Amino acid sequence: MKYYNRRVQQLNKEVFGKEYLTRHIIQGKKFIDANYADKIDLDKMAREAHLSKFHFVRLFKVNYGRTPHRYLVEVRMKNAKELLKRGLPVSSVCVSVGFDSIPSFTRLFKKITGTTPARFQHVNQKSNFG
Repeated sequence: MKYYNRRVQQLNKEVFGKEYLTRHIIQGKKFIDANYADKIDLDKMAREAHLSKFHFVRLFKVNYGRTPHRYLVEVRMKNAKELLKRGLPVSSVCVSVGFDSIPSFTRLFKKITGTTPARFQHVNQKSNFG
């Protein structure tokens, strides 16, 4: 069965070229967009795109200018900011965007935004009412 699947993919690449690969990368990106809150790893992303991990990472970066993992983090942080602006507790936001640990979420949030989730929430709520 593996041989058959590899052969079909090879023929698709030969027949459809870049269009074939672009469709699969888009499919992988849509998978990330729809499942960012779940436990998804590179294996799942690449499998969803019907590509090897190596090709998925390489082609994703060529098409979107960042690795799939970096894109996943960006999607999670964007959604976390929206939830924090709505006033949800940091612990709920953490779980809602796919993190297991509040400390790791807080550390990554601060690294990316320059502030903690609680401070971000405080500043944005203050600016919304003041």
